[in-house]
Amino acid sequence: MKRASTILIALIAGLGLAPLKVHAQSADLVLCDRVAAAPDDPDKPKDIAGLPAIAPSDIAIAIKYCKVAAASSRRAMYELGRAYAANRQMPEAIAAWHKAADKGSTSAMVELAALYGSGAGVPKDAAQSRALIERAAKAGNPNAVAVLAAPSAGSASMDPAKAREMLSKAAEANSAEAEYQLGLMAADGSGGPKDDAAARALFEKAAAQNHPGALMWMGAFAEMGRGGPKDKDAAKVYYEKAAALGNEDAKTALKRLECPYVVKDKRGNVVTNLCF
Repeated sequence: MKRASTILIALIAGLGLAPLKVHAQSADLVLCDRVAAAPDDPDKPKDIAGLPAIAPSDIAIAIKYCKVAAASSRRAMYELGRAYAANRQMPEAIAAWHKAADKGSTSAMVELAALYGSGAGVPKDAAQSRALIERAAKAGNPNAVAVLAAPSAGSASMDPAKAREMLSKAAEANSAEAEYQLGLMAADGSGGPKDDAAARALFEKAAAQNHPGALMWMGAFAEMGRGGPKDKDAAKVYYEKAAALGNEDAKTALKRLECPYVVKDKRGNVVTNLCF
């Protein structure tokens, strides 16, 4: 292990990565964690920050080392799935996540639930998606809890105050989805007091993890000056990031910023927008 750790440290230095504490585990798993761990994965070591997205330059490294480490680690198997997904190898990613979920990885369950819910890469199966989310939530996964508690996810039968309580606990675990959903509740006063400043802070935390909805709402709050300073330049940056991730509301907001002047007819009907 001593020689493997020495090789690992030299490799990290050669890749230009920051030094890290070497765990009492395989060098392959240490490096897999370093480049592919998710910040909200409950299985992740506490001294590894994790990355919202795997850097393009690290994808090949992640696949190489996570594949070896996955033989004895469900965490590495989940991270291997992330690496394959980042490399647009979705069949391989799905297979890795199934294996990780079978071993108890709640993060892999959440990934699969999203795929079954949307039918992306697998047959659409709402029942399977719900079962995976409930299984992950029962095991304490913050993202799964966020999905079940979120009003926007269709949990109409859940008491808003209870949902807000569950989301607050999940947000403490750095769940971007929980932060986003809790921000929505704080913004409209659902399940507790309305608090624009708290909502903006929550959206900002989730936006830092590249959550599309949070980026869009940060743009809206910055544009309107809700819960903090009014800053149209910052709003545009947030909208652009959200739009790049496919958020349709952000695309509409960008168009509005570019064409802010509305031309109406005598009856008050919108005729066109003037752009500059």
